[in-house]
Amino acid sequence: MEKLSQIIWNIRKNKGISEDIELTRATRLREDLSFDSFDLAELTVNVEDVFGVDIFESGIVETLGDICDKLSTD
Repeated sequence: MEKLSQIIWNIRKNKGISEDIELTRATRLREDLSFDSFDLAELTVNVEDVFGVDIFESGIVETLGDICDKLSTD
């Protein structure tokens, strides 16, 4: 989850969000991380570059746990 966390922190930093938040499997992308559609697109591209997995290919992803599940099954 370290590489995924770094991707998330970079997106938040680019948005000007510097507040720390504990990342858990239950962390929600939109509500907890304040990700909008552009941020989710950036997340998708970065995760695919690093892990080789399109996290939205087979449906909606709402939490970090959803992402982790997709990364562990592919």
